[in-house]
Amino acid sequence: MLSVVIPAHNEEASLRRTIVTIATTLRGDPIPHEIVVVDDHSTDRTWEVLQHLAGEVPELRPLRNNGPNGFGNAIRFGLENYTGDRVTIMMADLSDDPNDLVRFDHALRTTGCDCVFGSRAMPGATVRGYPRAKWMANRCANLFLCAVFQYRYNDTTNPFKLYSRALMDRLLPLRSAGFELEIEIPLKAIVRGARYTVLPNDWNGREAGESKMRLLPLVRPYLRVVAACLAERWRRRNDR
Repeated sequence: MLSVVIPAHNEEASLRRTIVTIATTLRGDPIPHEIVVVDDHSTDRTWEVLQHLAGEVPELRPLRNNGPNGFGNAIRFGLENYTGDRVTIMMADLSDDPNDLVRFDHALRTTGCDCVFGSRAMPGATVRGYPRAKWMANRCANLFLCAVFQYRYNDTTNPFKLYSRALMDRLLPLRSAGFELEIEIPLKAIVRGARYTVLPNDWNGREAGESKMRLLPLVRPYLRVVAACLAERWRRRNDR
């Protein structure tokens, strides 16, 4: 079964469209699945909307993050509670295309890889509504990671990836509380020798609600993750 983990903080305006679209797309393939939406201490009607949708969408499993709030903490809670044999992280605003998830799932099941990484910056990908300044910062961050870790994957900061449970179990426990989790998971996978393939994926700006990501506060947490993963890579190389 495929598990889709979605963090949700004040996403009442987006959830119905997102959940119904994902469920409808995966049923059409068909792919047995669950949609694990983690309400991250929302102050709007997010939990009420989830409870109502659970009666309409049998694949939906609404959960409440009972630990500290934060994007990373909400995802970690979901990753501790999913039940499938493979797992992806998607956003509550439906910025990622569920049709891409169908392609990713097929690739994971047929290629023998441990994970499928999405790239919004390779031929075949379409990006709509991404603020120019954020996109330039995103590209610079990914070039930096390519240089530091000496790989060619050009979209590490993209959270849209698909992992086998066997690999995800090897990556736990995760440490990040915020958006830096986006790079902690794939960097750990690469450092620990995971076999991965890269496919293009589309990205669309949100139609409702408000983005929670702010660039400047991310710099220090991102650098901490980079330093920790570099240190782990150094230890592994010296233990050989």
